[in-house]
Amino acid sequence: MNFASDVVERLPPGGLALVELARDGARREWSFGEVAERSARLAGELERRGVRRGDVVMTLIGNRPEWVLTMLACFRLGAVVLPCTEQLRAKDLRLRIDVAAPALVLADERNRGELEAALAASDAAASGAGRGDPALAGQAPPAVAYVPDESLFAGAPAAAVELGESDPCLITFTSGTAGEPKAVLHAQRYLLGQRVQAEHWLGARPGELVWCTAASGWSKSARNVFIAPWLSGAAALLHDARFDPAERLELLARERVNVLCMAPTEYRVIAKRATVGPLPRLRALVAAGEALNPEVLRAFRESTGLEIRDGYGQTETGQLTGAPLDRAAREGSMGPALPGMGLAIEDGELTVDPATVPTFFLGYLHEHAQRLPDGGWQVEDRRAGGRWRTGDRVGIDADGWLHFEAREDDVIISAGYRIGPFEVESALVAHPAVAEAAAVAAPDEERGAVVRAVVVLREGAYAPSPELARELQEHVKRETAPYKYPRIVEFAAELPKTASGKVRRAELRTPAA
Repeated sequence: MNFASDVVERLPPGGLALVELARDGARREWSFGEVAERSARLAGELERRGVRRGDVVMTLIGNRPEWVLTMLACFRLGAVVLPCTEQLRAKDLRLRIDVAAPALVLADERNRGELEAALAASDAAASGAGRGDPALAGQAPPAVAYVPDESLFAGAPAAAVELGESDPCLITFTSGTAGEPKAVLHAQRYLLGQRVQAEHWLGARPGELVWCTAASGWSKSARNVFIAPWLSGAAALLHDARFDPAERLELLARERVNVLCMAPTEYRVIAKRATVGPLPRLRALVAAGEALNPEVLRAFRESTGLEIRDGYGQTETGQLTGAPLDRAAREGSMGPALPGMGLAIEDGELTVDPATVPTFFLGYLHEHAQRLPDGGWQVEDRRAGGRWRTGDRVGIDADGWLHFEAREDDVIISAGYRIGPFEVESALVAHPAVAEAAAVAAPDEERGAVVRAVVVLREGAYAPSPELARELQEHVKRETAPYKYPRIVEFAAELPKTASGKVRRAELRTPAA
């Protein structure tokens, strides 16, 4: 198997593969033939620069064609690609270099300063002592190339190698509740395994245009920016710019996007800060990453006539659930299990049978997977390691639709009540004064813990005050069960978030002195 030859080269060469919207305003369309030819030439150049099958290639490129072409070049060679978001700083990049030991880093020129700082500070760059993997002791620091550079595409193309479904393919770092981010290693099966969610959740059709707005380097971008659309014969939109609500709507209309995949945070910001008008070419809206608030679902339904179909997955598992294409979305639900996925709820926690998940990961780098001195891989496939505990608490209705409640470590237990922060946050953001909110536990002598809400107000409309805090408390009591209301309400200019937009509740649990 090889994604480059089995998928890309079998699509119509003249068919539309990519629509590129560059930062300078330039627009270009790429055919599948151009993508196949350019990525094969890049693969040849990577070979000439010493990249072998099994080697790690790290990218630090935005949502532009060079990132897609590098991913495809690595798939073609059997190299393991480590895409990194451009939001990472030198310390973050140094961690990834030390842990993954890339043979080559391909970066955008605009990221040169940050990358050079990371390489200069890396123990590996200074000592050549293996950069995190004892099997690679003595290996030189990674080679570095920058784009744009036409010479990368000027040589002879490389042939596509035959790969097994368990051969390493992709590394994505994921943040846990404690410690440094962990390197998740995926296999070739992850690529073709995206057919399940592509068919039953994303739902793109041949010839359509899909816009997954996730930045390169995140789990959702690895599967839904171009892989899942191409498995359906659809094209992908690449927009190399920061998120702007008004511009997002303008581009949806101008480019006649058919399927939109956005983070819940982006849907929320658009609903709060922009006017969503009719988008006649838009056929499907999907979201994943965190639970969607009911009022956001209603806002898009009323303005576009479309349901936002929620889904759920993890970096380690890939997509596991999704609201089906042919059924109305349900408020607060991330849909039922995708076909074939062996999900179960054990003591309130969602668990997974890895053998039923075609996109399940191989394991964590340096825990289940190690590089060998000859450059190969030694892997103890986590798929054979028993049920996977997601750490997420969910409920399930009579029809098998799942409802996210909280992370195991986010549940608030107050006076014996179990309170999911999402319920409190949904109630708060339904108030016209609130732009964003996060709920965490605060210690309390009598109740053990109480709900503490940190609230970001809408710009210009309201000012923090004790009166507004009391008004929000009463509002929550009206919106949901009174025992869930926040006994502590604090105002903040912004919420601490990860680079992918998820709230860092761990930081909120320790208020600044």
